[in-house]
Amino acid sequence: MEKISIKKEIVDKIIKHAQDDLPIEACGYLAGENNIITKRFILTNIDNSPEHFSFDPKEQFAVLNKCRAQNLEIIANYHSHPVTPSRPSREDIKLAYDPNILYFIVSLAGDKPDIKAYRINNSKVKNIHIEIVT
Repeated sequence: MEKISIKKEIVDKIIKHAQDDLPIEACGYLAGENNIITKRFILTNIDNSPEHFSFDPKEQFAVLNKCRAQNLEIIANYHSHPVTPSRPSREDIKLAYDPNILYFIVSLAGDKPDIKAYRINNSKVKNIHIEIVT
């Protein structure tokens, strides 16, 4: 199974962002190098919705420039599901245009936050093992 490594502090920040943005979906980019996510970039959900998200294009472009300047690769995007499980919705699958990045989803629907990662390519969803590192 394909795996991705992510720093624990980044997982904690994603969860806090999701909780802080309730009831709307939180979203952002995850970057790093050598298949290890070391940086998170918060983006504004311009849809301002609890059921879907869209990135602010200006913020998105700024993050791309920051990553280039820091020699970081955008490895994934992330978003939250405030009241549904951490699996891609039909809309998430339909809007997954880039098979080269991963899609992280954090669900706040259960007793504790649940974060999962996926690769989505041609509407096919594949689970990615998340290895949390310190």
